[in-house]
Amino acid sequence: MYPRDSLADSLIPGVWMGVLWGMKELAMIVAAAAVYIAALSGMLHVFPRLGNVGRAFSGWLCRAPGLDLLVSALTWVPPTALGIMYGWRGVVGSLFGQAIGMVIWCWGHELANLDAARGPRIVKFLNKTVGRFNNHVALWVTVGSLPIFVGIRLGELICYPPLKWILKMPGYNHADWVNVTRQKFNGLVGHDRIWCLYCDWMTGVYSLGAEMLRNVESFWCPIKFATGKKCDNCKLDFPDVNGGWVAADGNMADVVAKMEEMYGEGARAKLPADAKAPWFGHRVRMTVEGKDVPPSPHANAR
Repeated sequence: MYPRDSLADSLIPGVWMGVLWGMKELAMIVAAAAVYIAALSGMLHVFPRLGNVGRAFSGWLCRAPGLDLLVSALTWVPPTALGIMYGWRGVVGSLFGQAIGMVIWCWGHELANLDAARGPRIVKFLNKTVGRFNNHVALWVTVGSLPIFVGIRLGELICYPPLKWILKMPGYNHADWVNVTRQKFNGLVGHDRIWCLYCDWMTGVYSLGAEMLRNVESFWCPIKFATGKKCDNCKLDFPDVNGGWVAADGNMADVVAKMEEMYGEGARAKLPADAKAPWFGHRVRMTVEGKDVPPSPHANAR
């Protein structure tokens, strides 16, 4: 009989114990994240039932800056915190747990609203049209864009304010853009509601970012693109493409002349003190000191 390798025999049980402990730890993280998301989502239903203060707080969470805190608490904070504490298991476990917690909330919300869940729904139509598997896989693919939109939102909060202070670019009430309201839509429950709220938030973040970028583009480089196709594609988000930017075959004298027209002393003198560098079509250029000009009583006179 061959002698036993005492070193190997002593290491193998230790390795297996480590693997088992790691799996147990991962499972606990998944469970904790799932409970956290389901519980936090459930609390959002409780706040409006706590009187005037609860309703006010609930409303605050539906608009920036409250919505920023809520989105953070539901998305990037758990994997970041657990990743710091438990490494890769914390990140992976949190992401899986968050997804499970969201599914649990969806099921619970649909059970609490059975009439709506059994009626006409977006998910039913799309499952029938493109197939249940395709529809659900495609939805989860869109989650990959979440970090991008979080980055855009951070840019709006961190990068744009200095431009407002230094250059007097127009300021914005973020709550007018970054808010969610689709939860008020009758019959929108469970699965449909959570994904519609995701789109609701993304659309507001994108639109505010595009508005800020319009100021940046027109201020620093009011020159049309050399390709007409790109101009056509961008004119919806950047109306100044066809609303004043210098033609691609122009020259730098044309550019400076346009900048003098839009941002020179004469133009700035007509603009509010806190909005001296708006994009060409910004509504502040159609106001007096930032206030809408009322129509003349003789405007429609014959």
